[in-house]
Amino acid sequence: MTSDLRLGDLADLGARYSSGDGVHATAVPGLRCFRMSAPSTKMPTVYNPSFCVVVQGSKQVFLEGEIYRYAPSQFLVVSVDLPVLGQITQASAENPYLCLQIDIDAHQLSEIIAQSTKRHLQRSDTVRGLFVGDLDEDMLDAVWRLARLLDAPEGIPILAPMIVREIHYRMLEGEHGLAIAQMAVTGSNTHKIAQAIRRMKSDPALPVRVDDLAASVHMSASSFHHHFKAVTAMSPLQYHKRLRLTQARQIMLSENVDAARTAYRVGYESASQFSREYARMFGAPPIRDIEALRGSMGAMATQGP
Repeated sequence: MTSDLRLGDLADLGARYSSGDGVHATAVPGLRCFRMSAPSTKMPTVYNPSFCVVVQGSKQVFLEGEIYRYAPSQFLVVSVDLPVLGQITQASAENPYLCLQIDIDAHQLSEIIAQSTKRHLQRSDTVRGLFVGDLDEDMLDAVWRLARLLDAPEGIPILAPMIVREIHYRMLEGEHGLAIAQMAVTGSNTHKIAQAIRRMKSDPALPVRVDDLAASVHMSASSFHHHFKAVTAMSPLQYHKRLRLTQARQIMLSENVDAARTAYRVGYESASQFSREYARMFGAPPIRDIEALRGSMGAMATQGP
């Protein structure tokens, strides 16, 4: 089967297993389908470590001043939890944006690296925790075989774990293998930053003390700051602020909670400070921003990959 036919088959599967716009869990553990039937405004979300394959339409992601664009035959890899802005750029009711998202399991990566004779981790600069690449035939085939299990669910318990492992293997063998390996190798800078991020994300309302975070992953404060920014494009304090404000925006959109109560939930003691920082980040005060989003996007609070 050619690449175009496989992509067409994946688009058909993604459409059939997405009952409407949004993110849809599937019977295959760790595999989700994302669908949008119209272009969107920039929406805040926090990407989890994942491998995302676009099968129809196109999207762009904004990470600070950087723009990442991806379309069919391409993939997006996220190696750490990242607060970003996502925007669907090509989609329609007849041809919706469709994407398959596969969770990345750092433990599985570690096992494959340990069993491999190839040296997956070399001394190199810390790399950004988000990047776009081109699908090769072997990876596309593996993703296609995993998605096809949705039509044969009796095979999922036996076959899905093997195919998911193959996808992890092919990520390591691909052009971005060294960057992906850093997610899983204990002691790599990316692995240390990911540990610190998990600590921050566990309760965004808690204050951030950079010296404590650096010590928790056995780094000096200056080294921690340097590598944190290399991975996330933000300083630790900027990351924490974006994480809290992104969470706040999602709470107000999806739960219909007012700005004052939302500010308290994400750790702000002052509602006025929350409103000022929110307006600087999203371009309008909370009430006006949420009203505009609801008018253009309905009640949808988050975007998938």
